[in-house]
Amino acid sequence: MTRIKMCGINSVIAFDTCVDLAVAWVGFNFFPPSPRYVTPEQAATLSARYDGGPKRVGLFVKPTEAEIIATLRVLRLDILQIYDDADRITALRDRFAIDVWRAVGVRSRDDLPSRKDDADGFVIEAPPVPGGLPGGNGRVFDWSALNGWQAPKPWLLAGGLTCANVKHAVHETGALAVDVSSGIETSPGCKAPDLMRAFVAKAQEPVKTDT
Repeated sequence: MTRIKMCGINSVIAFDTCVDLAVAWVGFNFFPPSPRYVTPEQAATLSARYDGGPKRVGLFVKPTEAEIIATLRVLRLDILQIYDDADRITALRDRFAIDVWRAVGVRSRDDLPSRKDDADGFVIEAPPVPGGLPGGNGRVFDWSALNGWQAPKPWLLAGGLTCANVKHAVHETGALAVDVSSGIETSPGCKAPDLMRAFVAKAQEPVKTDT
């Protein structure tokens, strides 16, 4: 069954819906320019609503160690999702006793991680928009770049996934896990419970095959 991460969780109703749907991960966005931004204190308040359930993922863009330390003082995170160079991921893994995922924007097959990459996992998505946000832009990349790729670590497919395309995306790429943010929103940063439920249903719907 496809595992699901819902990112940019910033409201009580969105967090509670994630718990009800038993998604694998909830993501808190700590990048201030994002419309999905939450402070560590706000994320801690949401997380405290339910003890257990989805793993908590903190999204950071080129963070300093001090920023991560300040967040971890008020909120337990299971995973750090980092937008930064591969070398920086190695440094953060050495510094913190937490799994670190590297977000990877894919323009071509050459951008895909290799076995030399030291991350614990990857979020594979469309490349960032020049001058815009590094992710959460609702853009799909060319999934054919994944054909024959031998992933060195567990990975999640992201980038422009919606209720309308996630079933096809899973079938096309063989992804075992997906990451969604803008695709379950009615406007930037506003999660819609009905879209969240529909996304989970479609992501986990069996693909019919000819017999």
